[in-house]
This record gives sequence, structure tokens and C-alpha cells, in this order.
Amino acid sequence: MDKGWWKLTLALLVLLVSKYAEASFSYHMEDFIRAVKQIEDEDPGSDPATVLKRLRRAAGLNDAFIRHFLPDAQAASEMPANLSEYFRKAVHHRVLEDFKEEGVVLTPDGTTVTVAPLLLGIEAGLLKTKRQAHFQLTFAKDLDVSFRRHSSGTHLLGPDGCWNNVTSPQVFTLSGKPNLLTTAQINGRMDGMILGTEISANSSRLLKLSSLLKEYYSHRLDRKGMDSAPRLISQRRRENFQLLVFPSPLMKKTMTTVELQQRLTGQPEMKLETKRKLRAVVRKAIKEFVQMYLDCPPIISRCTWGAEPYRGTPTYLSLPLPFLFIHHTDTPNEPCLTFEKCSADMRAMQRYHQEERGWDDIGYSFVAGSDGYIYEGRGWNIQGAHTSGQNSRGYGVSFIGNYQTNLPSQHAMSLVRDQLAACAVDRGGLVSSYTLKGHRDVVSTACPGDAFYKEISGWEHFG
Repeated sequence: MDKGWWKLTLALLVLLVSKYAEASFSYHMEDFIRAVKQIEDEDPGSDPATVLKRLRRAAGLNDAFIRHFLPDAQAASEMPANLSEYFRKAVHHRVLEDFKEEGVVLTPDGTTVTVAPLLLGIEAGLLKTKRQAHFQLTFAKDLDVSFRRHSSGTHLLGPDGCWNNVTSPQVFTLSGKPNLLTTAQINGRMDGMILGTEISANSSRLLKLSSLLKEYYSHRLDRKGMDSAPRLISQRRRENFQLLVFPSPLMKKTMTTVELQQRLTGQPEMKLETKRKLRAVVRKAIKEFVQMYLDCPPIISRCTWGAEPYRGTPTYLSLPLPFLFIHHTDTPNEPCLTFEKCSADMRAMQRYHQEERGWDDIGYSFVAGSDGYIYEGRGWNIQGAHTSGQNSRGYGVSFIGNYQTNLPSQHAMSLVRDQLAACAVDRGGLVSSYTLKGHRDVVSTACPGDAFYKEISGWEHFG
């Protein structure tokens, strides 16, 4: 066989190995961590900063703005061809015309994050850059591009989307036209700033990048749920970010970042009228961000937990509503502590309500798990089937488990009492003087259990 055939055969083998490796890793954070660990294992002496630079080189994260804060990634060694393409697709963010969002991964807690700002934040933390730099690299990067592309609309942030498969996710499709930042971008940017700040304060703890990611995204809750969970885990994303950034300085920090990025990319200085319009958009976006991603609780969407379609024609609620009704599920009778279990419980309840009771959908408006999340039932706008005779007058919120003798976790109760209810008022779903009732207050039932009913009778708005 001549040399030409050998070269062709070798090229084909490299291509096949590359495609096999790419196919063997899904866009799940567990697979992404596994791929990072493979890079670490191939060069045991490499430190986290070196691994991060190699990831940046593979993904093309090396523009003038990034190099203003971080070392040139081109100086890093190339990684094996069988992983380079996977990391490029997993890290390089873009939204296609058909609303497919790339550069995102599904995390074990059921949320989706962009990877690029996560990695940039961690690398900035390792280099102990100032917190302002963390914000600029993670949260505010490329906002000038987003502002220029954005057309005026009701919302400036979002939307979320749906994976083709939550076990081995490959394709993520947004639920609508992207705004300034998608929900995955916001999650990834928050995580990048949280982890970057943490590493900056204690960089000695980071021995391996894969270990940090696993510790943050893959922590398993014990029976006490979030009440006994460590501080630095993805389920605490919103509360941790709220401790780092106060709304008042966000305007100045964002404007500074936009001006810096324009200067570094050789764009002319903004005119005063352009600045004025930009400030107005930023002010509106910050207000929306605080409401949607800090004040409101994190909500797992129907498509993420695997809901079947609504059957029939839904009846829409006339908002705002005067009541909030509290339930427990009874069956399932144990709290759920993972995204997988809570999602399975949601599907089981929907199946029971549709198949056994003949309802159009799961009856509840929202359901609280003990994994740190609220699960979307019929949602904000569609009338539920939760409190006989009162379904048109209030939301029905249920806690997974039986609470005849025990209480839900403090964290789960706080999500509903302090965040979901306030969120409903802010978005016009509940009147500010709404009345909170237990299911048993209006229907002959033991729901929401003796212990839990005694607890909610002390909550504000209970009537």
C-alpha cells in the first residue's frame, strides 16, 4: 500500500475517532465533567488554569475583550481531535434561526446553563482578578451585541427552552424568540460569577476543574433536603448571586462593560442619544432580571419534567386572583429530593389525574419539590382542577409528600410562602391582599395534613 493510502486511512481513522467521541458525550453536565476529566487524566501534571486555557482555545474564547483580562488561549496546547469538536460545540454559544440554542448543557438539577461564562468566571477567579472583572467577563460580556440585535418587546430576558431528551440531551430549543439574554445564559453567567468569586477567595481548594464542577452541580441531598445542603451548590444559584450583586450598582457596571467592549473592538464612542437609549434598556432589563431571576423562585418547566400535552381546550384565568390554596399530594407520600424523582412524581400525578380522574391535565397550578425547585403544573394562566368550586378563583400549590404528622422542608415552604406568592403578586397573578387557605378550608378533606395545616395557619395572608 503506498503512502497516499496510508495518509487517507489515517485521516479517516482520526475522523471516526473524533465523531465517536463526540457522540459518546451528550450535552449533560455529567458528560461534560467526564470529558474534562479525560483531559485532566491525559496530562496529570496540568493545573486547572492550563485546562481552562485549553478549553478556551478549543471553543474559540479568545477575543480582545477576554484577552484584556485573561492570558492568550492560543499559547495553550491543542487537545486531542477526538475531544476538540465536542468542547467547541458544548462551549461556543449561539442561537440558530430555528431557535436552537448551542453552547448549553443540562445540569443534574434540571436547569440549563451556558458553559462559556462559567469557565471564564472560574479562570478569572484563579487569576484573582477584581470582582468587577468577574462581572464583566461573566455577566456583562457581549451585552453590547445583544442590545444592538434586540428589537423592542414585552420582555428583555429569556426565554427558557426544552431538551429533546433529558437523559442524553443533544438538542435544546428555545420556547420562543431569544431576547437580550436567554435563561440558560443568565444561569451560566450567575454560576460563573459565583464560582469565580469563591475560587478567588480560596484558590487553594481548586485541585481539579472536574472536581469543582462535580461538587457544585452533582451534590446529592440527604433526607433533610435543602435544609441541610451546603452553601455552594447549583440549587442555591439565585440566593448566592443575590449576595454578590446588588441591583443599584448593576447599571454602572453594565454601562462600563459595554463601553470597554466597544473600545477594545475598535468601535467608535457612543453618542449621547445612544447612551441615553441604552441606559433606558439596561434599567428595564435590570428590573426584569431582579423580578424574574432573584425575587421569583426557580421553576422547572413542563417540558423539562416531561409533561404530556393538555387534553381539550383550556379555560384561562381572569387575573389577578383573590386566593392561594395550599395542598399536599398525599400520593406520592414522600418528599422528592432529586430532579429525576420529582419529575417522575409529576408525571405519575399527571397520569393519575388524566387517566383515572379524566381531567385535562395535572390538577395543580404549581408543585413544590424538596430539591430546591418549584415545578410548573398548569401554570400562571390556565385554570386548574385542585380545589372544587374554587378553581377559577385561586392558584392551587401542592407540596410533594404527606404532611399529616411532619412538615415539608423549611426551604420548600419558603419557596412558596416568601417567593412564589410574592412573584404572583408582582406579575399580576394574585391581588396584593390575597387570602391563603388550606384545601380543607373549602373542601371536606384532610389535605394538606394536620401538621402542615397548623403551620400555614400562622403564615401571613392566612384567612
